[in-house]
Amino acid sequence: MAVSEKKVKVLFVCMGNIYRSPSGEGVFQHHVETAGYSERIVVDSAGTIGYHTGNPADSRMQAAAIKRGYSLDSLARQVNVQDFHEFDLIIAMDVENLENLDHLAGERLAHVRMLGSFLKGIEDPVRGPSVPDPYYGGEAGFEQVLDMIEEACPAILAHCQALLKQN
Repeated sequence: MAVSEKKVKVLFVCMGNIYRSPSGEGVFQHHVETAGYSERIVVDSAGTIGYHTGNPADSRMQAAAIKRGYSLDSLARQVNVQDFHEFDLIIAMDVENLENLDHLAGERLAHVRMLGSFLKGIEDPVRGPSVPDPYYGGEAGFEQVLDMIEEACPAILAHCQALLKQN
C-alpha cells in the first residue's frame, strides 16, 4: 500500500466570510494550483460570525476577483473549535478577528497568524497590517484586499512548503 503524502490545511478567516476570507481562499488556491501543490495543500475559509452562513462571496468581491482571474466559489461558514485541530495554518484578516480566534481557542496558538504577517518587510511573525474591510471602501476597497492577499501569497506558500517538509 502506498504511503499517503502529508497535506497542509490552510484556513482564511474574516468576520462574515463573504469578503476577505473567501478572497484569501480563492487567490491562494490559484497560487497553490499554479505551483503544482493542489494535491498537498488544502485551502478553506470561514468567518468568526455565522450571520452569512451558506451565502456565496459578495458579488462586488467576486467581480473584483474575476477581473484578476480568480474564482470565489466557497459558501460562508462559521469557524469552530475543531478548526484549530484540523488546520495547520489559520490566517486572520485583521486584529479583531485574530483576537476572536484567540478567544475561541482559549489561548494564543502559534499556527494562528494575521495575513499581514506574511507581507514583505513585516518582521512580527504574528501581527502585521490588517486587511481592511472593503464594505465602505468602494471599488478601491475590493482592489486593496486583493492586492494585499496577492502580495502575501508567495510567503504563505513558502510557509506551507516548509510545513510539508517537516515530516
